[in-house]
Amino acid sequence: MRLFLSCFLLMIFFNGYSQESESLQKIQNSKIDSLYREDQFYIGITYNTLQQKPAGLSQNKFSTGLSLGFLRDMPINKDRTIAIASGLGFTYNNYNQNLFITETNGTPVYSLIDSETIFKKNKFSQLLIDVPIEFRWRTSTYESHKFWRIHGGLKFSYLLYNKSIFDGEQGKKIVTSNKDFNKLLYGTYIAAGYNSFNVYAYYGLNSLFKSATLDGENIAMSSINIGFIFYIL
Repeated sequence: MRLFLSCFLLMIFFNGYSQESESLQKIQNSKIDSLYREDQFYIGITYNTLQQKPAGLSQNKFSTGLSLGFLRDMPINKDRTIAIASGLGFTYNNYNQNLFITETNGTPVYSLIDSETIFKKNKFSQLLIDVPIEFRWRTSTYESHKFWRIHGGLKFSYLLYNKSIFDGEQGKKIVTSNKDFNKLLYGTYIAAGYNSFNVYAYYGLNSLFKSATLDGENIAMSSINIGFIFYIL
């Protein structure tokens, strides 16, 4: 009888312990899933092109861009495969082309460099602070961060600093803080890929210049940036 009672009590104990362990595991999994987000740092590298260029304006050499920042992920469905994200970042863009920018009494003046002029460098560059707002779709789970993704949305950028450089036979000409550049830029973008490696494209919706004119016509160029973006958890 004592042996029977001992075995019965042991069975109750182990059965209760097993059920408690399973319940604890379910709670832990639930907690992990409820906290699962894709908050990410990002680094982007792009090739920059200009659209709606004035007649005679052309790009030369390779124009590049570099961006980095952080995005906060906000899932909106139970499986956490759809989300909205926003964050803060910085972008540095440069554009090599033949638009000569100089100053006369503090006022920017624009002209085109003709084909007979020899020069080493002619470009303008911009440093921007970015606020992206994007819609996200992915195949991720809380168990794995390797997944397919498509991110797309709007990016608003505020111009912090700009610089134009001409380096040629006439010497070096530098113009900074040109007020003809638009302070606020915005555009739409898309990123798609697998794991950390993704292709990226940005289409500017407004002009880089606010009030610049060339031969009496407004310079209404906007940018298209194509490259790669890398997400880091």
